Amino acid sequence: MPQFVLKYADTRGEIHQQVAEAASAHELRKKYSDQGYLVYWVRPRNGFLPGSGGRKKLNLEKFLIFNQQFVTLIRAGLPILKALDLLAERLTDARLGRYIRQVRDEVRNGALLSEAFRRQGIFPPIYVTSVLAGERSGSLPEVLDRYISYQKLVLAVRKKLVVSLLYPSVLLALVLALMVFLVTYVVPNFAALYSSMSAELPALTQFLITFATAARTYVLLAAAAVAAGVLAFRWWARGEAARETLDNLKLRTPVLGKIWIMYQVAQFARLLSTLLVGGIPLVQALETASESMSSGLMRKSLEKTRKMVKEGQSLSAALSATGVFPSLAIDMTEVGESTGALPSMLNSVAEFYEEDVNIRTTAALALIEPAIMIFMGVFVAFILIALYLPIFSLADSLR
Repeated sequence: MPQFVLKYADTRGEIHQQVAEAASAHELRKKYSDQGYLVYWVRPRNGFLPGSGGRKKLNLEKFLIFNQQFVTLIRAGLPILKALDLLAERLTDARLGRYIRQVRDEVRNGALLSEAFRRQGIFPPIYVTSVLAGERSGSLPEVLDRYISYQKLVLAVRKKLVVSLLYPSVLLALVLALMVFLVTYVVPNFAALYSSMSAELPALTQFLITFATAARTYVLLAAAAVAAGVLAFRWWARGEAARETLDNLKLRTPVLGKIWIMYQVAQFARLLSTLLVGGIPLVQALETASESMSSGLMRKSLEKTRKMVKEGQSLSAALSATGVFPSLAIDMTEVGESTGALPSMLNSVAEFYEEDVNIRTTAALALIEPAIMIFMGVFVAFILIALYLPIFSLADSLR
């Protein structure tokens, strides 16, 4: 019998996650719902698990376009099922279209829209929770508008970071290509020339030629070893423990660690603000935000935060207890709680840290680019000096 992973809340509000056997996911969900449990999701055991690194990828830009069209059709007075019918056959992304058709079929069979999206296992948790809040409040277009605004901001920040990193990445790739060309082609040709002249080579030139000869001989083996190392690292990094270890390493990295944690805090603040404005209770919003974070360390910290808030502690105190969040974010959250303006204050936290990430990234890249150029200059100068030293020696001897 197939095995499924089930996440549900019992009658006391405790969250559980366990493996259970059933003929189908629908049967398992019905079984637990009939017992009075609140079922969050049911997924195949060999499928996606939150935080496992096995999440299927969704093209967020095309999904954003789908939501803009979906909201427009709903505001025009079309029933949800008819709107899904129209969009499912007109999406340019075949993968997304397949999932939207499955959502449409489930809605046609009587499922709630939020439940139909949840069952696909590919849509962001914040989106599913937002749709659920819209269904319960009767304001689905307004909730989806807020999600669209949130997604636009997230994509804008992400694009800005990618554009900032593009030039240094291209520069680094060119430097590596130049190094490989010099070591595997130019230096061996000079070595053959000096060998035919039977010249006595300086120690620096001998070292360079020995290194280049070995590099040329074992270049394919080295490339295979690097590829195997990358694949092994990616396989290892899929585990939750490995991801948390990597996050801790990122956090302790000078300069970059601070930028990384600021980006994570901005992402969390934006998520939580969007959920709270949509009418989601704080505890459930924290759970959804936790599931939506890409960082294992942040998920673990937010799970601890959720439990403390559920026990009656303030959000700011719970965030402070994790030891991960910056003091300024905690102070601003505390002010938002005390004034009753937590969503807007969290939005301010997100804006502040997004701007800070942008400034710090620009400053770091301004230092990295000259460092790459200096390294390239030193390396090329070393190659030229080592290769031309014998020529200078021969010229002196001819005099």
